[in-house]
Amino acid sequence: MVKAKRKKNNSKRLEIAAAIIAIGALVAYFFLFSSMSSNGKTEYLFIDHDDNIDSVYNKLEKVSTKHGLWTFKVLANLFSYKDNIRSGRYTISSSGALLTFRNFKNGKQASVSLTIRSVRTLGDLATDVSKKLMFTKRELMDSLTSETVCKRYGYSRQNIIAMFIPNTYDFYWATSVSTFLKKMDNENKKFWTFERTQKAEKNGFSKVEVMTLASIVDEETDDEGEMPKIAGMYINRLNKKMPLQADPTVKFAIGNFQAHRIYHKWLSYDSPYNTYKYKGLPPGPIRIPSIAAIDAVLNYVHHNYLYMCAKEDFSGTHNFAETYEEHSVNATKYAKALTERGIK
Repeated sequence: MVKAKRKKNNSKRLEIAAAIIAIGALVAYFFLFSSMSSNGKTEYLFIDHDDNIDSVYNKLEKVSTKHGLWTFKVLANLFSYKDNIRSGRYTISSSGALLTFRNFKNGKQASVSLTIRSVRTLGDLATDVSKKLMFTKRELMDSLTSETVCKRYGYSRQNIIAMFIPNTYDFYWATSVSTFLKKMDNENKKFWTFERTQKAEKNGFSKVEVMTLASIVDEETDDEGEMPKIAGMYINRLNKKMPLQADPTVKFAIGNFQAHRIYHKWLSYDSPYNTYKYKGLPPGPIRIPSIAAIDAVLNYVHHNYLYMCAKEDFSGTHNFAETYEEHSVNATKYAKALTERGIK
């Protein structure tokens, strides 16, 4: 009887111990592995270079559960996180405090998708990029307008914009300006495949010259089907040593991108980008050209056209002509259509 009673008591102790362990495991799981995000959705926390442990806690408090924040603080004290705070963009999600803390401590950031658009100016580019990454627009502009930095990548301040290929890229939010530029340079090299490079050389162009002509083509039309034809017309003019007389270059030179007419007084504006005043290509692209425009230059249509004018139906396409007389007729039609619509 005594043995049986003792055995029964031992069994109860084991059951109690097992229950305590199970409860402890559940508590530990709750604090370490249950959702860190207070609303159950994925949030992103931005840690700056000047953040300290208190500011990190303040930012976490706005998006995390109370138990998650408490656990994070315990882990931070245990592993001296205050001495190893890493800037970046971090995920606060259904993952628990343990994984969240490990990501913060090890600098394991969530990536940012950055789209390089076909924009007109370096300022537009810097605005887009600075909205997505930690550095400022001014910091990026300082590098893009530095002769030393431009020379490092094989460009000048006038053509550094040719390094950027429109696409969507993944970055870490805390990426530095120098790391950003290195990645853009690498992406440019990937874009310029052996086939594209061979076509450029066969046509007698450098890569920057292709990008420059493509930027003009891009400004002339949104119709990708017409781009190779426009590229062919400008190449015909280059081959004949004729001025390009590209209206978009005049708009770029005077800084009026919205102009519908090109006035005679603008044609003498003294700028290397004014292709009415100076022969050949301008010193650099007048925008980041689209991939469609770049490939249009590389695969331009061979024809005899030397002139073009926007169609009077405002379709966004053009009338082409081999002679100036034909072109004058087309230009008169377009000017009349502008006047009838009251467009100045």
